[in-house]
Amino acid sequence: MNRRGVWVVMVMSALMVLVCVPKAWGQRPPETHPVSTTQDIVMTWDRSAMPGGIELWAPRTLLGYDDANAAREYGALHLVCQSESNSEKGLCPTLGQNIDLVGIHQIRLSFTERRSNLRTEISLDGAVQRAMSGRACLGDFWQNALYAPWSSYGVRCASDLPAGTGGQLRLSGEEVAKLVAGHWQATLELGLMTPRNGNVATYIFNFDFTITDHNAASIYFPQFESTTPLVNLDARYDPIQQTVGGRTVVEMCLYDGLGSQASYLAVTARDISPRSAGNSGFSLWHDSSGSDPSQRLDYTVTLDHNGARVPLSNGVEEQLTGIDSSQLRLVMLPGMSQPVFCVNTPMTLDMPRVPSTSKRSGIYWGDLQLELRVPAGTP
Repeated sequence: MNRRGVWVVMVMSALMVLVCVPKAWGQRPPETHPVSTTQDIVMTWDRSAMPGGIELWAPRTLLGYDDANAAREYGALHLVCQSESNSEKGLCPTLGQNIDLVGIHQIRLSFTERRSNLRTEISLDGAVQRAMSGRACLGDFWQNALYAPWSSYGVRCASDLPAGTGGQLRLSGEEVAKLVAGHWQATLELGLMTPRNGNVATYIFNFDFTITDHNAASIYFPQFESTTPLVNLDARYDPIQQTVGGRTVVEMCLYDGLGSQASYLAVTARDISPRSAGNSGFSLWHDSSGSDPSQRLDYTVTLDHNGARVPLSNGVEEQLTGIDSSQLRLVMLPGMSQPVFCVNTPMTLDMPRVPSTSKRSGIYWGDLQLELRVPAGTP
């Protein structure tokens, strides 16, 4: 019982201590004068592990504060863009606005993919917040309200005046996700202004993002919705020569998941029909169950890469180089919300003409499997 009594007294003493601790008061921001800066944001990630939001300025990043000299107008600092119509270096008002534009507002910025020159516009979230000359009214030196970056608005609180400004700037995860695989670059330039003294600093942010999408590497057939297209070799009978043969070109695009920056792309074609292929390595078979040559039509597979013909052999990997200078094609791949550039690589299926009397009439089928391999660790 004595132990219990001691324990109770100790707890009550602790509670009394907690109650008696005074409320913590915010500290006065240090005297700070605006300074122009250049910040390089260099990042690499795969779209399977997105970075989420990218914080450029944490909330209340102090841009300027001086409670002794109101003429400096640090309590009315605001940010402006270089253009109101072009997002090349950031799109937002170019002049300050002395109105209470409450809340976080967006600055639009154009990102360019270096390999393809594809442009994507994304938005940054920004705001300014006023720091006061004292805490007589708020109990803290910071007003709670957030204003648009270009707002010079501020209000006094009792005897306190706005004496400084903090900024916050962030790229949200939703906006970052708009960038597909590739090497993206952009430059944001913001001017820090006061109502009467004009520009007092310039902030430059250079973005350099290398984005991969390894899980999305694929072979795409623009003519077909399915990844297992049914292709007609367009076999035709020549009544004069009494031969049969055909040729068809299949539009094909190779997406490396790297923004078409792989050092090479490796393609393998395999005849996976249940019956053995002929001398060409690839064959169609009559829809009966026979396996003699009269029920087989042979064909070849050739890729058109960078203007050169690349013949494929059954089961043999062929490496396609010069990806960085290959012709690109903008496509919307299945399951993606943004278009991507893939390497345009048409495939030709060619069935040489053979005497029609040597083949059984009917329908012929074959199964061709294509495999794409992207080198690991690229870029």
